[in-house]
Amino acid sequence: MATDGATRDENFPIGIASVGLHKEPRRIPEGEPPPLPVNAELVEIGKALPRWNGRAKVTGAIRYTVDVAQPGMLFGRILRSPLPHAQVRSIDLSAVRRLESVKAIVSAVNPDDSSRAVVRYVGQPVVAVAATSMAEAEEALKLIRVEYKPLPFVVDIDEALKAGAPKVYDAESAPQGGGFPGAESLALDGNARGPALASRGDAAQALAAAEVTLEGEYSTQVQTHCCMEPHGLVADWRDDGLTVYISTQFTAGVRRELAQAFDLPIEKVRVVVDGMGGGFGSKSTLGNYGRLGVALSRQAGAPVRLTLTRPEEQMDSGNRPSVRQRIRLGANRDGTLTAMAIESHGTAGVGLGAGIGNFAQSIYDCPNFSSAQYDVFINAGPSTAMRAPGNTPGAWGLENAIDELAEKLGVDPVTLRDRIDPSPVRREERRIGAERIGWSRRHTPRADPGPVKRGLGMAQSLWGANVQTTASIEVRLRRDGVVEAYSGVQDIGSGIGTVIQQTIAETLGLQPSQIAIHIGDTNFPAGPPSYGSRTTASITPPARVAAWKILQALFVKAASALNANPDDLITRGGYIEMRSDPKRSMRFAEAAALIDGDMMSVTETRSEDYGGFKRTMGEAALAQQDLGGVQFAEVAVDVETGIIRVERVVAAQDCGRPLNPMLLESQIHGGVLMGVSYALYEERILDRATGRMVNANLEQYKVAGPREVPQI
Repeated sequence: MATDGATRDENFPIGIASVGLHKEPRRIPEGEPPPLPVNAELVEIGKALPRWNGRAKVTGAIRYTVDVAQPGMLFGRILRSPLPHAQVRSIDLSAVRRLESVKAIVSAVNPDDSSRAVVRYVGQPVVAVAATSMAEAEEALKLIRVEYKPLPFVVDIDEALKAGAPKVYDAESAPQGGGFPGAESLALDGNARGPALASRGDAAQALAAAEVTLEGEYSTQVQTHCCMEPHGLVADWRDDGLTVYISTQFTAGVRRELAQAFDLPIEKVRVVVDGMGGGFGSKSTLGNYGRLGVALSRQAGAPVRLTLTRPEEQMDSGNRPSVRQRIRLGANRDGTLTAMAIESHGTAGVGLGAGIGNFAQSIYDCPNFSSAQYDVFINAGPSTAMRAPGNTPGAWGLENAIDELAEKLGVDPVTLRDRIDPSPVRREERRIGAERIGWSRRHTPRADPGPVKRGLGMAQSLWGANVQTTASIEVRLRRDGVVEAYSGVQDIGSGIGTVIQQTIAETLGLQPSQIAIHIGDTNFPAGPPSYGSRTTASITPPARVAAWKILQALFVKAASALNANPDDLITRGGYIEMRSDPKRSMRFAEAAALIDGDMMSVTETRSEDYGGFKRTMGEAALAQQDLGGVQFAEVAVDVETGIIRVERVVAAQDCGRPLNPMLLESQIHGGVLMGVSYALYEERILDRATGRMVNANLEQYKVAGPREVPQI
């Protein structure tokens, strides 16, 4: 970005592709590239290309965290609480200390510290050990003697809300902040924390005056993350610093957590992730297993690998909280919404974050709104963020209520949403989706003589267009013509390396395969997190600016060789040529050989959107326009057995400019599959008598498989 504050006006294409585009002026800093034309006029951006590391993944060449092996590496295991609520009276480690194979022991609880002497769920870490082999670490756990004083517990949300229910926390020990509703200083009444309130207008008065009212309760269950690759790390604490290889969605964030937790200068901490086998929010932070693994390495003076088992994954790697919502709607007979009131109770176990987000208060025109959201503590593992935290169960409840309102009014559900949803994008998505699913046949009599009946349904989504304002990337051009990109951004499976290649290649007139990608390492410029739908929108703009600045410097060198004005040069197809005389050209690599020194390098950080942000929150910002989507489903129900099968889904999704349709479609497919699995199969089941998760595996915890995949 120009440092002198100089700017210029440019016209940008704005609008919905299938409806029509127009141009709007934006003021942009001097030194940044002109606006991109529509994808049809581009060479690399907007093209369907496979993932840059896809071959490495399917051939086993890529290195996951469990593949990292260091000389002298130890193996960590965690002893976990067998009780859902207990005071830890003593921990006897004498037998373990006599084992030569055990090199480090770290306690996660402290019987001598009242604030750290209580376990509150089955699976809570108590002691971690590091030994010379996994088998020896497992044997060491068996020798640890822990004396527990069992305490009353509750693992059911309805029971937890009853008067006299066992308390998970008292007022002094209850967590504050974090998650949603994560406001500070909310009241704790028994096990209920809240309410977190939001309102506009007067919902109570509007409900009383409404021509039509509707009330319903909608509930969702706890869903665990089920990442194909378990949570794990290899921590290597040396005198000169700490290196952590970890399956993470945010290398820069975990680096900061490590520096703070272990009182290290941030330059002494390095975080590396090569391959990742899934992360839906639970791998966004260091986690308690991460802290224990690093503490073991520090104590042992050797690298330690600590990877969770599948039962540990299910019990203690985080989950999507359960939520129960009571929704009341008021409307005029023409369908206009006049009032909306929602009360929700959800449980994130011993943690916070069981709210329903801001979906309901944001998606539809409604002048009178109120919500009261409560966290309910139970003796179960804490939640973590999981794919649109809060908004997913929030959408489930409200979209059901809107459908029921449409039925009560005798209005088609799509027609009702056309009246109350102000988004022109979702209006177009509804039109496209309804056409492709065959919505017009929804009420056509069908000859289904057997027990299997079929029907159509639809629902909408809303999500903020998030940006990480600290996202940075370095682009290098070497004298041999090789172009390289360096960023700490991690690829969790979405193919971010590919869209970086496409962005830089488009700018430099090269092919994406000519751009070497180096990512997932905090030795490189800090990249954005891979959560909140912010990665591509955060890292590709600075990648384009950095490549553009390199190109302008290269044009100066090429202009001397071609006896041309740099402003008359363009690049395409691997050549730099003159606009006025395309025959006068030189290969890109020949121009690169003219640069001074061994290479040219430019590092750029995400600048503000040219139209400004809607809101900035620390390192995160929201773009002016929200994102959203509409999905239609054709579902078969066996009315005798109750078996439900989703046969076909049409998904119309708003994603801004599509940089790579193949990767975008892959992401939408994944979202549809996870939604089907969440709705029909997945549920954490806790034994009320013992507090244990009875399906802490991938056999009894059911997820959608190949037979359940609909046509998408």
